Amino acid sequence: MTNPSIRRVLLPLALSVLAGWFLPLKAQPPAQPPVPTPTFSPEEVGITERLGATIPLDLELKGEDGKPVTLRQLIDKPTILTLNYFRCAGICTPQLNGVAEVLNRTEAIPGKDFQVLTVSFDERDEPEIAAQKRTNYLGEITRPFPPSAWRFLTGPGATTKALADAVGFKFKRVGDDFVHAAAIIFISPKGQITRYMYGVTYLPADLQLAAQEAARGEAQPTINKFLKFCFSYDPAGRRYVLNTTAIGATVIILAALIFVFALTRRGRKTKSEESE
Repeated sequence: MTNPSIRRVLLPLALSVLAGWFLPLKAQPPAQPPVPTPTFSPEEVGITERLGATIPLDLELKGEDGKPVTLRQLIDKPTILTLNYFRCAGICTPQLNGVAEVLNRTEAIPGKDFQVLTVSFDERDEPEIAAQKRTNYLGEITRPFPPSAWRFLTGPGATTKALADAVGFKFKRVGDDFVHAAAIIFISPKGQITRYMYGVTYLPADLQLAAQEAARGEAQPTINKFLKFCFSYDPAGRRYVLNTTAIGATVIILAALIFVFALTRRGRKTKSEESE
């Protein structure tokens, strides 16, 4: 039989342990259902190349000073077009940083061999924020660079959407943000689309070559198509992620080709030895 004094000590202790187990469970709020990850088709978000097409040069945008300006007035030399929105917390900042980096490194002369137009497709962006963005990114340029060689433009939603449609740039609004891809698009002095470069980093030699092609009005296939193939845009995370399916398929195909080649070569060698 258990000693009553021991029972008097153990019973409260056991009750306190049980209370410690169950009370926190009662205090926990009910589990929330997981938030579904939005998915988008290539028809909704992405880029459809329109090489050789001419953009609508009479579209009227707003300069950093708020004054209206048409694309026809701006595009008089090879032009690098980027489509972003200025409150973007995702891929826009890395992309524009990549543009600033390649501008520092290219041998092409800004304002002469090329210029850059960054257009916001968010109609809520005003000229004041465009001017601030321009100041910030021009501050990252460490070489002689005329401010007129990189413009930040805003405009009504219908106008910027018309420009995006003209170059095949598809984006979708989700809440207060937008889902979109990243690319720079080369435009000839006559408004013809001549080249696309994907991602957020660019090679100086590629930029220089693309600017020369744009000056001649030559529409060329995208150099770094491999980047588009190996990397796909993750709309939920607003970033480029490794496309493991595509890479895995490529590796399997290459391995199969090597295997077939080895078998064929071995068969030829065996026949050669038998004939001897």
